[in-house]
Amino acid sequence: MAPKGKVYRGSVKEFPGFDASQDAEALYNAMKGFGSDKEAILDLITSRSNKQRVEICQAYKSLYGKDLIADLKYELTGKFERLIVSLMRPPAYSDAKEIKDAIGGLGTDEKCLIEILASRTNQEIHDLVAAYKDAYERDLEADIVGDTSGHFKKMLVVLLQGTREEDDVVSEDLVEQDAKDLLEAGELKWGTDEAQFIYILGRRSKQHLRMVFNEYLKISGKPIERSIKGELSGDFEKLMLAVVKCIRSTAEYFAERLYKAMKGLGTRDNTLIRIMVSRSEIDMLDIREVFRTKYEKSLYNMIKEDTSGEYKKALLKLCGGDDDAAGEFFPEAAQVAYQMWEHSALAKVKLQGTVQPAAAFNDDGDAQVLRKAMKGLGTDEGAIIDVVTKRSNAQRQQIIKAYKAHYGRDLMADLKSELSGSLAKLILGLMLTPAQYDAKQLRKAVEGAGTDESVLIEIMATRNNQEITAINEAYQQAYHKRLEDDLSSDTSGHFKRILVSLALGNRDDGPENLTQAHEDAKKLADVSSNDSSDSLETRFLSILCTRSYPHLRRVFQEFIKMTNHDVEHAIKKRMSGDVRDAFVAIVRSVKNKPAFFADKLYKSMKGAGTDERTLTRIMISRSEIDLLNIRGEFVDLFDKSLHHMIEKDTSGDYRMALLALCGGED
Repeated sequence: MAPKGKVYRGSVKEFPGFDASQDAEALYNAMKGFGSDKEAILDLITSRSNKQRVEICQAYKSLYGKDLIADLKYELTGKFERLIVSLMRPPAYSDAKEIKDAIGGLGTDEKCLIEILASRTNQEIHDLVAAYKDAYERDLEADIVGDTSGHFKKMLVVLLQGTREEDDVVSEDLVEQDAKDLLEAGELKWGTDEAQFIYILGRRSKQHLRMVFNEYLKISGKPIERSIKGELSGDFEKLMLAVVKCIRSTAEYFAERLYKAMKGLGTRDNTLIRIMVSRSEIDMLDIREVFRTKYEKSLYNMIKEDTSGEYKKALLKLCGGDDDAAGEFFPEAAQVAYQMWEHSALAKVKLQGTVQPAAAFNDDGDAQVLRKAMKGLGTDEGAIIDVVTKRSNAQRQQIIKAYKAHYGRDLMADLKSELSGSLAKLILGLMLTPAQYDAKQLRKAVEGAGTDESVLIEIMATRNNQEITAINEAYQQAYHKRLEDDLSSDTSGHFKRILVSLALGNRDDGPENLTQAHEDAKKLADVSSNDSSDSLETRFLSILCTRSYPHLRRVFQEFIKMTNHDVEHAIKKRMSGDVRDAFVAIVRSVKNKPAFFADKLYKSMKGAGTDERTLTRIMISRSEIDLLNIRGEFVDLFDKSLHHMIEKDTSGDYRMALLALCGGED
C-alpha cells in the first residue's frame, strides 16, 4: 500500500484473506431486523482498507440490490454515523463531500478549505477536482471562487491547480532569490506584495521551500511564520501558515489540528473525523508520534478521554495503538518530532533585545532630566520612565555617576524615595547592572523564611558562564557571602547539587561532539529505564549541567532516536519536585531560550491576578538580550502579542514602563 521504496506509515492496513461478498453479508446481517450490531459494523469497517471498503459496497449492491452507504446512514446516527460513512467513501469523494459541506449553505467553513487544500499532494488535488465534478456535476474552482474573496481566494485557486513542482533537485541560487523576494515582498516593503507570497508558496516544491525557509531565517533573523503573521491577516494568513506548516511537516500540522480539535471544553468532531479518516492510510503513525512528543500524551489517550461509545471505539481503531504503551517505536516520526524545535534553535537565530543604546547620548543631560522630574512637590513618573527605559544598562550606569557628580546625591536613593510599588521595583531593577540585579533576586529567594525555588531555577538554569561569573562577583560584593554557600545552606539533596554545579559557571563552551553525544544520550537512556532514582538524577546532572548548549541539542536528538521519547518527557515521567523543574528548565533553555521565557511571561499574566515579580524580573533581565525574540515566540505559542497581554493585564505607570521595554506591538 506504500509507494515503492517507502515505508507504509498508515494505521489501517489491508485485511488478509479479504472476501468482499462475505463482508457484505456480515454487514447486512448486522443491520437486519430490529436495531443494529454497531460493534460488528465498526470492527469490520475499521479493519479494512478503503479499497476493500469500496469493493464491499459493490458486493453489497450485487447481493442485495441496495446501497450500503444509504443503509448505514439509516441504521446509524450522529458522530458515529458520520465517521463510518466517511470511511466508506473513496478519499477523493470524501474530500469532495467535506468541501461541498464547507461552502454550501449560509457561511463558509474556511478552516476546512484550508486544511484540505493546503495539505494534499498534486495527485490528490486532481482526484478531488474530478470527484467533485462527478459527484455534484459542478466545477470546484468555480464554486470556490464564488464563495471566497481576495488573496484568500487567489491562493486557493493556485492550490486547486495541483501544479506544485515535484523535482527534488534544488537550485541554491533560486533558493537565495526566493528568500530575498519574500523578504522584500513583506518585511522590507511598505505594505505587502501578497502576489509574491502566493507565487512562491503555491508553486515551489516542498524540498525547495524547506531550504527557502532556512535561508529566510538566516537573512531576516526570524522564521517565515513570524513574518506571515506580521504581514498578512485573516483567512489568507491562516491559509499561508497552514501551507508553511505542511511544507515543514504534514504530520506536525495534523497533530496540531487534532490537539486543537479536542483540547478545552467541547470537541470539534467534524475536524477529528475528517483527519482520522483521511490520514489513517497515509501517515497516522507519524502524526501519533509527533502528537506524543509535542503534547506529552498519546493521541490514543486523548481520544479515549474526549469521546465515548462506539464513536470512541471506532476512532481508537483508526488510531491504531497507544504510543505510551511499551514497544511502540517509530524512528522516522521521532526525527520529525525533533525537527519541530530544531529549525528554530538559537544557533540559527540572531538574538535581539528591545532596548538599544540611545543615539546622541548625554549622561549629564539625562541626570538633569531625572533630577527635575523628582524635585519639588510630586514626581514626573513619565519623564523618569522615558529616560530609564530608553537607555542601555551601560548608559544608565553613566547617568548614575553623572547624577552624583552634578548633584552630590545618590540617584538610586532618590528614585527609591520618589517611586513606589511595582514601578519602583521595575525602575530600580533597571538601574542595577544585570549581575547586580540577578544577585539581588537570588538573595531575596534564599533569605528569610522559605525559599523561592522557582526564582533560583529560572536564573541559574538560563545564564551562561560569563553571566554566572559576574553574578558570583556581584553577590560577594553586595552580601559578603559566597552565592554557592547560600545555595548550599538553603537547599538540599539533588536540587542543591544541581544549583551548586550551575553556580560554578564551568559549562563546556565547545561545539557538539557527535561520538560523545551518542554516548551521553545512551547514558541518559540507560538510566531512564533503571529503577534507581539516585543514579538517574546523578547521571542527568553530570550531563545537563556541564555540557555545552550545541552539544546538548545533539544529545537530545540522539536520545529521541534511541528511546522514541523527548528527554523532557523522560524527566517528567521519572522525576518530581524541584529537581524535575530544574532539569526541565535547563532542557527548555537549551532547546529554545526565548520560548522558555515567553512561556514564563504568559503564565505570569494568564488567569486571575498577575505575578508581577516574575513579569518584572524577566522584562528587566531580557530587555537587552533577547526580548525581541521572546515577543516572536510569544505570538507563535499563544496567538497573541506580549504587548497586548501586558496592556490588558497591568495598569498605570507600571504598564507604561513595561510597554516601553516591550518595544512594540507584534
